[in-house]
Amino acid sequence: MRDVLYLEEIEQAEALLKPQRVEVLRQLAEPRTCSEVAERLGQTPQRVYYHVKRLVEAGLVDLVSERKVRGISEGIYQAGARSYWLSPRLVGRIGGLRQARDELSLGYLLDLMEEVQADIAALDRTAPELPSIGLSGEIHVRPENRQEFLSELQTMLQNLFTRYGGAEGDAFKLAVACYPKQADDSSEGDDHD
Repeated sequence: MRDVLYLEEIEQAEALLKPQRVEVLRQLAEPRTCSEVAERLGQTPQRVYYHVKRLVEAGLVDLVSERKVRGISEGIYQAGARSYWLSPRLVGRIGGLRQARDELSLGYLLDLMEEVQADIAALDRTAPELPSIGLSGEIHVRPENRQEFLSELQTMLQNLFTRYGGAEGDAFKLAVACYPKQADDSSEGDDHD
């Protein structure tokens, strides 16, 4: 079973649009027969088999083995992945044509996140070594210092790209996103100055 299955086909997304199929998929985190899933969900084996068949056709569930029960072959199925990522390209963006892609636009950040999501989904999770790092943090910048902060960040990253941007060695991709944090209710009344 893979950690992540990146869904790029519309048929795969359509297979998951029914809540019953999502429940069946959750039950198949462990190898199970349609009868076992049906019992857990309080449904008929025929109804579960119908959903499992659609999930198998979409490549979201695998037939992992078969066994004979009273002379009848019974399939044992398992979900193809622990989690599923829907490619944003399947949905598109509301608003028609994309605006100019400049480094300060939210549209550019959305494009960047799509690219990162697709790149991560394509990694070979069975590789013995996947050197990577993920960082997330919060920075408080006064309005009068925003431009200085963004310029300093851009200069620092350009220096890294220049220093390590040669043609030799292992290739790594670096993506940085900086955007306003949405205020949450728990921070009301906090003083950050």
